[in-house]
Amino acid sequence: MTTSNRFTRRQFLKSSAVAAVAAPTILPSSVWAAETKPNERITLGFIGMGTQNRGLLGGFLGSKETQVVAVCDVDTTRREHAKKTVEERYAKQAASGSFKGCDAYRDFRELVARQDLDGVVIATPDHWHAIQVIAAADAGKDIYCEKPLSLTIREAREMVKAVRRNQRILQTGSMQRSSQEFRKACELVRNGRIGKVKTVIVGVGAPSKWCDLPEESMEPGLDWDAWLGPAPLRPYNSVLSPRGVHTHFPNWRNYREYSGGMMTDWGAHHFDIAQWGLGMDDSGPVEIIPPENPNAKTGVRFLYANGVEMIHDSSRGGATFIGTDGKIFVDRGKFQAEPESIGQEPLGEGAIRLYASNNHLQDWLNCVRSRKLPICDVEIGCRSVTVCHLGNLAYWNHRRLKWDPKQERFIGDEEANSWLDRERRKPWKV
Repeated sequence: MTTSNRFTRRQFLKSSAVAAVAAPTILPSSVWAAETKPNERITLGFIGMGTQNRGLLGGFLGSKETQVVAVCDVDTTRREHAKKTVEERYAKQAASGSFKGCDAYRDFRELVARQDLDGVVIATPDHWHAIQVIAAADAGKDIYCEKPLSLTIREAREMVKAVRRNQRILQTGSMQRSSQEFRKACELVRNGRIGKVKTVIVGVGAPSKWCDLPEESMEPGLDWDAWLGPAPLRPYNSVLSPRGVHTHFPNWRNYREYSGGMMTDWGAHHFDIAQWGLGMDDSGPVEIIPPENPNAKTGVRFLYANGVEMIHDSSRGGATFIGTDGKIFVDRGKFQAEPESIGQEPLGEGAIRLYASNNHLQDWLNCVRSRKLPICDVEIGCRSVTVCHLGNLAYWNHRRLKWDPKQERFIGDEEANSWLDRERRKPWKV
């Protein structure tokens, strides 16, 4: 796809919301039993081929609307496994029974520079998200980025700026918004079924801690320096990047250099639902209060300007909305209302209806074509992860914090404002 053709395709999509017609022809149409012809498919590249992106890759390989043309990972084993997965999948659909057409990269910058890519799917460790999202947006790519959106508050806002200035579509991977039980719960809350909301209890795990893992022998085929990227230089440990492909989940999420722990990992799901139910997708809390015990990993409180109090409780899961007339608990596959009639009576005409998506990946593809904002747009991902970060900052520093959600600054606390971002190892910057 030439640069001029790419521009024409993007302009066409913006004005007509019709499938693109200028992507490269990769397979003859006779190969596919699909409505979407090969030259109309959305071409995708995948960055970070760990457990999460292998799942996403399988999802997009199952779509007749997409063509995967590139994968990227700093680990040779995972990179080559992803390439093989793509080519074997397409070979089964080819008349010849063979297929070679998926390139594999070690450096994500080479992938995003490709002119024939429409979108990238990013599922690297959190400390890489901002750098890769901004690079992809500046290269004219639409983006599916796993949650949590960022490692710091400033990173999240810079990602919004990059996506907006380049007029890209970004779906944050907080996919609970595309599940019926969460939408039902939030619609009922927004329509006043539990009366005036007083309290929301969010059940996710604890914050992360500084990494203290011992040095181990290096994993063969892994570019460890590239895995660390903007994070501080430290010796290799397999807990951070497990050896092989089909191994346990990496636990880099437990360490502050790379993640905010379960506060951001699961928080980007359940705090996100709390924000949705409260109608705070463009705002957030105004005060964050740590628990009295400085060593506690549960009990931080978030106060909103409308008087709602949100409480982090690491002993439970899901989100519980408590109002003057009842309460609603929602988790994956679970919905409970007290009294039960709250959830049984249908909403009437004129009720508030929230964005309805039944498939998070398909919603992104639809929006790539229509140029409409997806259900978990970059601004939503930014606001939700900011709540998670605010909670972590209160835990880590054991300080009561006053927050201006409009300016995204702490009020009267310049030391706290220095926590909005962190230093990065050269040459990486945001």
